[in-house]
Amino acid sequence: MNWKFWQRRDDTIGPDPTEAHPLGEGFSSGDTAGGDSSASGLFKGMITVAAIYLLATLALGIWWSQEPDRFDIETAARELGQSGDTNVTGYLTTATTITVAKTLLEKPGGYLTNDLFAPGIWLDNMPSWEMGALTMLRDTARVYRNDFSRSQSQSAENPNLAEAEGKFFFDNNSWFLPDTEGEYKAGIVYFQNYLGQLSDQSANDAQFYARSDNLQAWLAAMDTRLGSLSQRLSASVGKRQLDTSLAGDANASQSTATPVEQMVQTPWLEIDNVFYEARGFTWALLHVLEAVENDFGEVLDKKAARVSVRQIIRELEPTQETLWSPMVLNGDGFGLVSNHSLIMASHISRANAAIIDLRALLAQG
Repeated sequence: MNWKFWQRRDDTIGPDPTEAHPLGEGFSSGDTAGGDSSASGLFKGMITVAAIYLLATLALGIWWSQEPDRFDIETAARELGQSGDTNVTGYLTTATTITVAKTLLEKPGGYLTNDLFAPGIWLDNMPSWEMGALTMLRDTARVYRNDFSRSQSQSAENPNLAEAEGKFFFDNNSWFLPDTEGEYKAGIVYFQNYLGQLSDQSANDAQFYARSDNLQAWLAAMDTRLGSLSQRLSASVGKRQLDTSLAGDANASQSTATPVEQMVQTPWLEIDNVFYEARGFTWALLHVLEAVENDFGEVLDKKAARVSVRQIIRELEPTQETLWSPMVLNGDGFGLVSNHSLIMASHISRANAAIIDLRALLAQG
């Protein structure tokens, strides 16, 4: 009896070793645990790699979002390394324009507007800044071609400046065939060729005419841009605006009718873009204004207008102060929250008014 009892107990312990394993021949419970562990390790590895990638791109994005500092225009002019006379009229303004263009391409992260990959594609403030600086560069390149390098309306344009203007007006968002950076680099080379011609005292095939009417042409372009930026910045909170398109001319007409009064407001998602576009434009304008004061010094002194240029620079300098807020705030009226766009519009409006006064002063006989 005792032997049969223990025999029954042995029969009930574990499966019969002769029966087939439910997972098939050659498998055991240890094999299943090993497979789960391997899959879990692979998943954790993928998560780790993704986390490292996101952190790296986040750090790069923060670095690339830093706006370029102001540079010393005389130091930048010397660093261009032209072998000719660097004291000729127009050298400093041209060298400053070249440095602005090079900064646009060589700042941390390079040119970001046409990026297709992270973190460049995630950023929108720096591309807006680039658009502002590029707009000033385009306007200046056009004035160079049409005014600064020509004495009269019937004079021939400089071939290098004609090519440079076209290069800077190339699509600012082209990634390939051709790429935007390549076209802008070519424009810089054409400007450098013109600068080399200016500094060559043995040749006279390139000129920079520091004339009052030429300076007025450039100031007119800056006046238009600053006025537009001021209006767009002020529209951050929305305002009712009357149609003044035909004001001052009883015989004027326009193509289609427009409302007598309309509500003008910048879309909420575009407020920071307009703000940083204004920052980029004024950053570039500040440097060229400093160079203009030097190259057009005699013209300005004759009109006692040098102090006016310096005042414009003073009005624009606060636009480059550090933005301590992590985002562009859009407070309304006299509320508790600041409105950064209206503060920027205030500085730009005063500079715009000073440019209008300077143009009027230069136009006087």
